Amino acid sequence: MALNTIPYDIANYLDSEAAIQEYFSQVLEDGDSAEIVRALGHIARARGMADLAEKSGLGRESLYKALSANAKPRFDTILKVTRALGLPLTVASTPHG
Repeated sequence: MALNTIPYDIANYLDSEAAIQEYFSQVLEDGDSAEIVRALGHIARARGMADLAEKSGLGRESLYKALSANAKPRFDTILKVTRALGLPLTVASTPHG
């Protein structure tokens, strides 16, 4: 008997602001730049790409391209996306060690 599975899509589990905040915070803390871009893509899909396009002033197709695997978006694009998603990048001091 064959086992039927569906692909895992983290965007399906980003169903609350708390989940999105925790996910993005963890990726910022542990991830590299490619992982951060992928995470923004997951969050954008969870919230709706059309809504993000409107809020950020970027085209939907441009967003899909900028937030896809292996993309290297410009920093100003990342800032527009994070601000439109309500995920501003902030600075916090940490102990030096």
